[in-house]
Amino acid sequence: MRRALRLAKILWVGFRFGLDEFALAADPAGRLQRLAQRALSFRTFAEPRAVRLRRALETLGPIFVKFGQVLSTRRDLLPPDIAEELAKLQDQVPPFASELAVAEVERAFKRPIDAVFGSFERTPVASASVAQVHLGTLPNGTEVAVKILRPDMRPVIARDLELLDAGAWLVERLWPEGRRLRPREVVREFAKHLDDELDLMREAANASQLRRNFLNSSLLVVPEMHWDWCTPSVMTMERMHGIPISQVDRLRAARQDIPRLARYGVEIFFTQVFRDAFFHADMHPGNILVAQDGRYIALDFGIMASLSDADRDYLARNFLGFFQRDYKRVAQAHVDAGWVPPGTRVDEFEAAIRTVCEPIFDRPFAEISFGQVLVRLFATARRFNYEVQPQLVMLQKTLLNIEGLGRQLYPQLDLWTTAKPFLEKWMAEQVGWRGLARNLEREAPQWANLLPQLPRLAHRLLAADPTAGIEAKLDAILAANRYRNRLLAALTVVAAGVLVTLLYVLLAS
Repeated sequence: MRRALRLAKILWVGFRFGLDEFALAADPAGRLQRLAQRALSFRTFAEPRAVRLRRALETLGPIFVKFGQVLSTRRDLLPPDIAEELAKLQDQVPPFASELAVAEVERAFKRPIDAVFGSFERTPVASASVAQVHLGTLPNGTEVAVKILRPDMRPVIARDLELLDAGAWLVERLWPEGRRLRPREVVREFAKHLDDELDLMREAANASQLRRNFLNSSLLVVPEMHWDWCTPSVMTMERMHGIPISQVDRLRAARQDIPRLARYGVEIFFTQVFRDAFFHADMHPGNILVAQDGRYIALDFGIMASLSDADRDYLARNFLGFFQRDYKRVAQAHVDAGWVPPGTRVDEFEAAIRTVCEPIFDRPFAEISFGQVLVRLFATARRFNYEVQPQLVMLQKTLLNIEGLGRQLYPQLDLWTTAKPFLEKWMAEQVGWRGLARNLEREAPQWANLLPQLPRLAHRLLAADPTAGIEAKLDAILAANRYRNRLLAALTVVAAGVLVTLLYVLLAS
């Protein structure tokens, strides 16, 4: 019954804001649209469709707001007007009662709150859709920030996710391009991130990893987690003092170097992606402070993402291809990654990319949007049956956030010039002798396990019963050949590494 009432509310909100326009637009003949216009002629809308969609999501509540935020990152799927409007969605909701916050802390630690914390401020300092933050101190006087989950969130989220999934299923069935764009996969990805946000121990672990990656960094500082005061519903971390990065006037009054801050944001993004393959995927201005020494302070670690080596290689090749206007390299990167069909003609794909990018490069670098270049690339790739890659959704969102933040701080920011040296250095390290040495070091433990097994395998092959079944013989031969080939390959790489190292030493001397 409750689910039926929720569905009725969603349908009513959609009707009230005229969202049936989106469904009727899928009718290629336009008959349904004309019929609806005659039947619903009493409705008039002064606002554009994108504004009405944003307001409808805000009316439906926090989960739909969050889903709209995720959709706003899929600029490869959405019309520009809708993507821009959804990007305005703010995840700000009224706080829940302080008595409920105190009760949740006491339930989590099974003690009165005065026995858990030295002090606890009842009024929250921040509130979002799934949690809110209170300030306090530990029993030893250490200042902390305490994040507490909203009570009874899981049933509400589960109900709304079921409805979103049903809507995505309808999109796949009724819209010609729906299946290729995989809306149900987008919903599943959204559900995964929501589930991650509902486990504050996971968020604390994310923060701890990011802090370790940037320990003693001159770019970024991450609060320390106080693990004895962390549970799945309560997370306690070091209290950070700084100026919100969106308050540019306060930053100037504090004599912060604004252009340097803009460059730092870009460097932090590329360091996380290409050095660590682990990045903060929600770096909007509300989650960033600036410390007195000019470093960024990261907050809210509920949405983190990681990349595989193949994803990093693909991104680096694409970025460098753009920097060097080598469109064939960009096209080939898509084919090699298997993200366009293997029979795709690289020359045709290259020509399509060139058509999109050349006009951009005729403008000053400071006027070029890095994020928009990627969006246009994905939109162009759709014509060649590009498969949407869900693992890159968060990265695209983060890149657009960082670029928007950098331009807000310093409109003259040249994102390309800032990023290019970093990418070139990373690529050189991957394909140069340092990369080879690193790979040799990583593979060494496997070789150490492999080499002692070779005599035993060879003896097993030689001592095999000649009357034994052919299948057993083949298995033994294949195993020996496999290990022999791996040994030869390993020895070849070792020899090459030794030669390269000797050559480097000779040249350096």
